Amino acid sequence: MTTLLQRPAAGFEVRRATRASRVAILALLIAALAVAGGPWWAGREAMHDFVQLASYLVFAMMWNLLAGYGGMVSIGQQAFFGIGGYGMLILSTYCGVSPFIAVPVAALVAVVVALPVSLVAFRLEGGYFAIGTWVIAEVFRLAFANVSALGGGSGTSLIALESFSRATRESLTLWLALGIVAAAIGLSYAFLRSKAGLALTAMRDNPVAAASQGVDVARSRLVVYLVSACGAALAGGLYFIGNLRISPDAAFSVNWTAFGIFIVLIGGIGTLEGPLVGALVFFVLNKFLSDYGTWYLIGLGLLAIAVTICFPKGLWGFVSQRFGLQLFPVGRRVVFLENEAAPQASANGVAGALDAPSAAHRRA
Repeated sequence: MTTLLQRPAAGFEVRRATRASRVAILALLIAALAVAGGPWWAGREAMHDFVQLASYLVFAMMWNLLAGYGGMVSIGQQAFFGIGGYGMLILSTYCGVSPFIAVPVAALVAVVVALPVSLVAFRLEGGYFAIGTWVIAEVFRLAFANVSALGGGSGTSLIALESFSRATRESLTLWLALGIVAAAIGLSYAFLRSKAGLALTAMRDNPVAAASQGVDVARSRLVVYLVSACGAALAGGLYFIGNLRISPDAAFSVNWTAFGIFIVLIGGIGTLEGPLVGALVFFVLNKFLSDYGTWYLIGLGLLAIAVTICFPKGLWGFVSQRFGLQLFPVGRRVVFLENEAAPQASANGVAGALDAPSAAHRRA
């Protein structure tokens, strides 16, 4: 018994990072440096493609944050996408603000607009909330379509960009897209690792139980709604800077939310990695198959159904579960360390018998 008491206990550490996460961070840094140098090595089409991919990715990440983590399924997030685009247009055309600075400023305007909108939307629950957000987006679309100074229903071009040369405009747009993507990933990761992120996850699983444990459900819902609105507006401003033209039907189209839902379902809802995977899949399909028109949309629907049936947690969810990979781990895990004194203590028969299950546990 004395030997057992003198035997040092097996050590352990509480860690968050994994080997896969370290490799992922390194890969993302290398990719970011490559994209930042795009104006010197990439063609105009490649830079435009990255801007579009960034818009899809950021919008899908914000929808995933709202529905996948906050448990609020919205089909009206295109409202803030359009506000971001038109806010950028108004600030750059009528206020003399640089279009590239107007994008983040318009995102802050979207947050201000989201505050009164939330008072209406949060009075609804479940399916009523989803349809209600769609109705709100349609109200914004009709409102902007009736403003003749903004081009009315036919839209208008972004004349504020005429002061930039083509090369300068494309380079600044690329760097803006890279900055928005980096901010969206980094801030979302930091948010989900915080106490607010933990409260958000608890609220998604069971709002009543979360409230009983001291989580301010109403405040958490509002915070994630405002963050999602800000991100969607950033994606909208970025997209229309890249396209050089904006119209109500394009800015407030429900297709944006449909594409966001598709990306998240394909990649994996409720994960940070899912929208990354889904956005890449969607971009490739959109790039090479969109010319098929209706058949393309039918194909997207069939693919979404097939993935939902075969991989309920999405492509990344399947890979993560199958191989235990986590590129952006938001939780902590206990890692048992090898005890150097274990061989000496195991000389005692009883101590050696106790070592067996603990060693097996460490291997598990």
